[in-house]
Amino acid sequence: MAAGLSVAALPRLAQAQNATQPPLPPRPAAGPSASRVNEPVSIEVKARPLASFDIRDRSRVRFGALEFRSGLILTSSFAGFGGYSALRLDPRGERFIAVSDRGSWLTGRIVYRGREMVGLGDVEAAPLLGADGRPITVNRGWFDSESLALDGSIAYVGLERVNQVLRYDFSKGFTRSRGEVVPLPAAARKLPNNKGLEALVFVPKTMANVQPLAGTLIALSERGLDASGNLIAFLVGGKTPGQFSVRRTDNFDISDAVLLRSGDLLILERKFSWIGGVGIRIRRLALSDIVPAALVDGPAIFNADLGNEIDNMEGIDAHVTDEGETVLTMISDDNFSLIQRNLLLQFTLVE
Repeated sequence: MAAGLSVAALPRLAQAQNATQPPLPPRPAAGPSASRVNEPVSIEVKARPLASFDIRDRSRVRFGALEFRSGLILTSSFAGFGGYSALRLDPRGERFIAVSDRGSWLTGRIVYRGREMVGLGDVEAAPLLGADGRPITVNRGWFDSESLALDGSIAYVGLERVNQVLRYDFSKGFTRSRGEVVPLPAAARKLPNNKGLEALVFVPKTMANVQPLAGTLIALSERGLDASGNLIAFLVGGKTPGQFSVRRTDNFDISDAVLLRSGDLLILERKFSWIGGVGIRIRRLALSDIVPAALVDGPAIFNADLGNEIDNMEGIDAHVTDEGETVLTMISDDNFSLIQRNLLLQFTLVE
């Protein structure tokens, strides 16, 4: 596993290409058994802007440590559009890759006018493929793809209901590349099948301030609980593999996470009740606190509820602008429900 997570072990092309970057045409074939059914398809996505984030006070822009920049409501006539549970961006915050919980990729670019998002362009959808070149939803029933981590051209996808992780090398066909199963600790397979692996973060070896976790895949469960009722997480590969816990408070569950350049880990959390409705928050954890057997905790830097323009927020990523601002991008999973929305929200992290 350590070799599988090693940047040095990747071919030269893989080190140069980022997983969010499509290859130059013609797109390389995945193999002799590739089928047209597995080909990416171009789709049109319509975007309606959100003028503000606070429904009760449209002039408000500051929310904890975050400042609202812009938001979009995304719709498409494409039948497979929706259910987006994880999102990763290129360093400029333009090219993106997302996974739907129905076992598919969504790739494209965010279109900006100044600092505001105004739409999506060059959007393609494609099925997640298994090692045999067939969609993971065929025969296996692996459809609940909930998490995504990138390491150069390598993409890791977490499947919640079966608590497995697939590794894709995007230098070998972009979204037509084939997923290989990543070995996980035995305890990961015992997580609840609908509250299991929900967030993945890869700690790059190129970050000088993240030792000794450099080269480690961090896998966090949605609501897999340890004996003390805290959230179970794993360190996969790297120098210090093992299990740790994230303190669970106020009935929040983990939905995604992102590593900042500072070395801090932001975890996106949500909760739901028929009385209290939907709530989301972001907590900030120090990566240096994460070691095997640790119980980690950190302050909430953002809270929102149904008085804000939120939905089932399941994905988060960060990029840094040319002006040095750290921008957080969140995406929601509409569960393919007529009463929910696919939202794309951006905030500036105010340090």
